[in-house]
Amino acid sequence: MAGAARRIGAETSATRARIVEATVELIRDEGYAAASTRRVAARAGLKPSLVHYYFPTTDDLLLEVCRQGAADSDRMIDSALASDDPVRALWRFFVDTSRTAMSLEFMALANHRPAVREAMAEHSFAMRARQVELLKHLLGDRLKALEGFDPAGLSVILAGIGRCIVMEQSLGVEDGHEQARAIVESWLDRLLPPG
Repeated sequence: MAGAARRIGAETSATRARIVEATVELIRDEGYAAASTRRVAARAGLKPSLVHYYFPTTDDLLLEVCRQGAADSDRMIDSALASDDPVRALWRFFVDTSRTAMSLEFMALANHRPAVREAMAEHSFAMRARQVELLKHLLGDRLKALEGFDPAGLSVILAGIGRCIVMEQSLGVEDGHEQARAIVESWLDRLLPPG
């Protein structure tokens, strides 16, 4: 039947979850280029045709891995924002090295897969908007007193310094990191009410 819609496996399937987890493991252990259908199937203990049943294209699979990574990140940010000290908790999230390998792989993947780049950009935009609203709410006019910072600028600075520290640590470079952390902490001390 030409033009018939192709059947795709259920999103709630344990097999689908196993495929995604095998892909995450491959990316984490060997890099995103290792995540071929055959390699994913072998890691999951499945036939390659079953991978295609759930994910018709490699981009479909990589987008799902990206979506799940974004959802994990969102959960961590939600936890930070719900804490007693949300701004400092957000800073700790930015400098958390537990996600370094996957973050670097996702960035490399985004350079080569337009669909992944688009999904990551959309998620980043939404995350930034949430952070800006939080900073506006918590810091208000105090932010302007800190050398003209505004909520969007502070969000970029915290994320940028955090990413730099995380990426450099993955290379074994730590020069200036302690000083950069101290600068951020001093900014936060000036901005946040004593707790």
